[in-house]
Amino acid sequence: MSSNRLARAATIVMLFYVASRLLGLVRDIVISHQFGTSRALDAYFAAFNIPDFVFNVIAGGALGSAFLPTFAAALAQSDMPRAWRLASAVINLTLVALTSIAGLLAIFAPQVVALTVGQGFTPTEQNLTADLMRWMLITPIVFGVSGIVMSILNSHQHFALPALAPVVYNIAIILGAIFLAPTMGVYGLVAGVVGGAFLHLLVQVPWLTRAQMLYTATFEINADVRKVIRLMLPRTLGIVAVQVNFLVNTVLASTLPAGRIAALAYAWRVMLLPVGVVGQSLATVVFPTLSAQTARQEREGFRNTFSTALRATLYLTIPATVGLFVLGAPLVTLLFQRGQFDSQSTSETVWALQFYALALFAHSGLEIVTRAFFALHDTLTPVAIGVGAMILNLILSLVLIAPLAQGGLALANSIATIIELLVLLAILRQRMGDIDARRIAASIARIAVATLAMGVVIVGVANLLASFGAIVVAIAGALVGAAVYLGATLVLRSEEIGFVIQKIKS
Repeated sequence: MSSNRLARAATIVMLFYVASRLLGLVRDIVISHQFGTSRALDAYFAAFNIPDFVFNVIAGGALGSAFLPTFAAALAQSDMPRAWRLASAVINLTLVALTSIAGLLAIFAPQVVALTVGQGFTPTEQNLTADLMRWMLITPIVFGVSGIVMSILNSHQHFALPALAPVVYNIAIILGAIFLAPTMGVYGLVAGVVGGAFLHLLVQVPWLTRAQMLYTATFEINADVRKVIRLMLPRTLGIVAVQVNFLVNTVLASTLPAGRIAALAYAWRVMLLPVGVVGQSLATVVFPTLSAQTARQEREGFRNTFSTALRATLYLTIPATVGLFVLGAPLVTLLFQRGQFDSQSTSETVWALQFYALALFAHSGLEIVTRAFFALHDTLTPVAIGVGAMILNLILSLVLIAPLAQGGLALANSIATIIELLVLLAILRQRMGDIDARRIAASIARIAVATLAMGVVIVGVANLLASFGAIVVAIAGALVGAAVYLGATLVLRSEEIGFVIQKIKS
């Protein structure tokens, strides 16, 4: 893919990611208005963890990361029958595996909740969590198929419908929160989640119909399927490490006063907004390109694509890291403090958000760096480092929860994530011989200077306008900070500003 096409594709995906994340923000605002940081919402978020764990471990990033390069290799050889056989087999095997696991978990839901995410809950709260979990176990089955379909479309350099899918998913949850939650309570949210999962899949089906996908009811484990499984297994271990961290955080947070699970969830989602808009959108676009360049042994092209994507990601997320840390309190007040979400809910959420924000740039950078390893058909290295990060996260969580409560869980995650990014970059540089390190380092230096100037101005604006209220501080701080950062990077002649301008022109 040429740089112009890459920029256009990234722009399209980023716009849909922005729409999805903004709708996700609207979703959280509606939910916070209805439920605040209540124990019922704690049960909802706790129940969500188990289906999310199943999807991510069996058919999430692991399967997509293993399937896409293998499918893309068949496309590169113009062997469409082979590509469609692979897709059909993987879809069928995934469907059977997820249905079986979800069924077992639904049967033993009370025991699973009592042993994991609901350890700190009362029996009544555990029963509610188990019931919510049973309904939401439908979603990993649907998302499993939808994730494979997304990889198929991305392999064909089609990004619009896969990027649209999360948009309709969030719309469904918002509708459930607005129209069903007032009468059904937290079950209204669950109805929106399940309905949204089906829409996530159905919105992508028209492209498969136009492409005349040659679907077959095959369960054949041929050479391509075995390759997907071989590539997937190490990555699955890495996903398990990440999901275990989430489960442990939920278990630990369940022992804290009511509302802390919800506060962690709100903080995490606010932090993920720029990660999704920048890191995930760029990673989604460059992954097929990196995979194709690997298949064609275009080493220099691979290096340039990786360098451009990483520098653009850091250019946009390092200032966002500082901005989110400084403006966390007025931002949470602006977004959520209404209805059942009171000042205490704001305080609990901000306490976690500021610690999560420290690693915003690292979460985004990992999206690019891990895709580079996957494109090189190396899923083992990110897994090994991810497991190490998981162990560090768990140790730090146990140490920091006592003095910092939910903030300690967030800080543990941030420290482990930053170290994981730095180690993977060092290994990739050793593997490739050169990852354009000097250019990346020079870029980071310019970004750091511009971010420092931005941070000083934001603090000044926040202090100056403090008497006008949180809303004014949040909006004015963000706008002035962005203007200062843009001006500073222009003065410093940051190369990445050209990439951003190119997106705007596209």
